[in-house]
Amino acid sequence: MDPYSRSLNLAGASNFRDLGGYAGEGGQPVRWRRLFRSDHLAALTAHDTMALADIGLTRALDFRGDAERAAQAYELPNVRYHALSIEPTVVQRAKEMALAGEQMTAPVAVRLMQDTYRAFVANNARQYAQLFEHLLENDAPLVFHCTAGKDRTGFAAALILMALGVSRPAVMQDYLLTNGLYRRPQSLVSTAPEEVLNVIWRVQENFLDAALDAVDADFGGFERYLAQQLRVGDSERQRLRQLYLAPRAAA
Repeated sequence: MDPYSRSLNLAGASNFRDLGGYAGEGGQPVRWRRLFRSDHLAALTAHDTMALADIGLTRALDFRGDAERAAQAYELPNVRYHALSIEPTVVQRAKEMALAGEQMTAPVAVRLMQDTYRAFVANNARQYAQLFEHLLENDAPLVFHCTAGKDRTGFAAALILMALGVSRPAVMQDYLLTNGLYRRPQSLVSTAPEEVLNVIWRVQENFLDAALDAVDADFGGFERYLAQQLRVGDSERQRLRQLYLAPRAAA
């Protein structure tokens, strides 16, 4: 039994969790307490900040867009902050539909989310390549996040885990953990039906599948996408595994 808890149970962030423990290349597990994913960190309590210091967190990568970062800025002691901006197209598209008098239904919201994930693949390779640049620098504990820690962050986590040789079913398992952890903001005001909010503020397998299927269809598979679009070739993948995979446990 691994001695670590995947979720850190912070008071000011509901979706902060460890990517450790999943079986990677050759059965080597992803190292614990090195790679974390989260929702935004602007509401952390003093106790939360101490908890992050206790795990040795030294780097934070923020996928939020410009307005999101400005509205909920944060600073953590002894943590280097890097913005890798991906604008929140789902929110913008929903506003445009409302202004145009178009009705947002659950099926429409699902298609919108799938299109958003395909856009991560087609339009945001630069930001995800920068993510890997930071990962390759060293193995100092790092968190990457967006606002809810589910979409921009979810695709990033999938890329990292797959680059480390984690199976697609295990990657999907990690992705879906958001539905049991993330707490929708109580301050959220929306006229959208609850079934629409349950699409937009949760995750579904078909969202991540839309991105990974686009990687296969449009870029010739994950390895080629990783090498050609994200600049993570064989030597970089080997270094990632040296940094983030632990020795395989003895039988």
